[in-house]
Amino acid sequence: MKVLSIDQIREADRFTIENEPVASIDLMERAATALLAWFEKRLKPEQTVQIFCGMGNNGGDGLALARLLISNGFQVMTHVVWYGPTGSADFNANLDRLRDIRYATITDISPETVFPVIEQNHLVVDCLFGSGLNKPVTGFVAGLIEHINDSGAVIVSVDMPSGLFADRPTELKKKNVIRADYTLSFETPKLSFFLPENELYIGQWEVLPIGLHPEYLRDVSVSNHFVTRHDIRQILRNRQKFSHKGTFGHSLILAGSKGKSGAAVLSALACLRSGTGLLHVHTPQSSAMPLQVAVPEAMLSPDPDESIVSRLPHLGPFNAVAAGPGIGMDEKTAKVIRLLIQESKQPLVLDADALNLLSENKTWLSFLPKGTILTPHPREFERLAGGWRDSFERVTMQREFSVRFQVYVVFKGAHTCISTPEGNCWFNTTGNPGMATAGSGDVLTGIITGLLAQHYSPFEAAATGVYLHGLAGDFALDNQSHESLIATDIIAHLGQAFHAVRMEE
Repeated sequence: MKVLSIDQIREADRFTIENEPVASIDLMERAATALLAWFEKRLKPEQTVQIFCGMGNNGGDGLALARLLISNGFQVMTHVVWYGPTGSADFNANLDRLRDIRYATITDISPETVFPVIEQNHLVVDCLFGSGLNKPVTGFVAGLIEHINDSGAVIVSVDMPSGLFADRPTELKKKNVIRADYTLSFETPKLSFFLPENELYIGQWEVLPIGLHPEYLRDVSVSNHFVTRHDIRQILRNRQKFSHKGTFGHSLILAGSKGKSGAAVLSALACLRSGTGLLHVHTPQSSAMPLQVAVPEAMLSPDPDESIVSRLPHLGPFNAVAAGPGIGMDEKTAKVIRLLIQESKQPLVLDADALNLLSENKTWLSFLPKGTILTPHPREFERLAGGWRDSFERVTMQREFSVRFQVYVVFKGAHTCISTPEGNCWFNTTGNPGMATAGSGDVLTGIITGLLAQHYSPFEAAATGVYLHGLAGDFALDNQSHESLIATDIIAHLGQAFHAVRMEE
């Protein structure tokens, strides 16, 4: 699904108004109705709602919401924050409509006003600026934001937490950015939602459809997307009755070193659970016995060395090759990785120490086969590409890295970001903090490799692998806690993840 820029969202509104056609005030009413449906599921009639409205269309949304909530029996206090000479046309229209409603309580807030008391059991709705913000918040409005943050009440931001920019970096200060518990975005999420430094301010986000024109949404060109279950369902294939193990490809994983047999075991198990027909694991002699016992379904390609991967096996039989989990940084292993990059005609997945060896030999990057998948965590990507000041810069660097070297980069973390050789970024929507555990990355490498061996394209394998990996982790959390979840739990729930994707929502 597409992630629109702020300019594109405004254009989507304009296109909808002109081509549906619908009056702008009625489109705002549609947004307020979607908000009402969300609040009705969560609010108790006796709970007090305080809505803080700025003077733009975000404030207009808040005024329309206030009117609808009052009309449905909720207790609402509406505050209009006068930080300029006049409001937008739709803001003014909705203010007049609210004033006509019986029982409406409206107060004005200006630089001379004492801020209203907010009890901890109140619910605060932030409609001060939304995505219309074009400069940092200062003055008495910054003081109001600090007052709201310090109240201890649950805060719901409409469109964007006020003070936070949607698609560029924000100078984050405690006193001038709303710290929302929930952020409700219309039709599409904002790029800011996917970036770690904004977590404290955005809280849990949800997208509310408001019927923007499908023609515009279909045709608009974007460089940022997020992965949905529908996307993955469209990718997954069903198996035919007369298939056999050869139909589903032959995977090779180069993994393990002395003391790190577990990485080879985890990636092998995950590869098999993702559906590869056959699997070879090339591993040192010291890892052979643990692997044979833990994964009897895998075939072994024992390296002549006792402790490290020192030789590249013949690549001819394989449909996909992965390297990196637990292989270490030995000079002989580095030569194996260089030879793999030079000789492989199969789709490649490089992870962990394979990436660290690349970062120490950056001239090899230019020789990566087109379509290679790299799966770095933040420190590994920093070693490969250099540092960044904020996540917006990092996303730009990742995009440029993929374009320059014609590779797919799977930047691991919450909302794992997959960048493509075409310059697109896809943000994942599954997974949880319990997956920040040893071996989780090895599992992801195995899943992606198994999908590649089944002749999914590199993008399909990366997007599907990341989504299923996160979804399996989410299912595992049903029986574990964030603290107790381990990598084998993810593998154990891969089957459930496949089933869930195929089920109609």
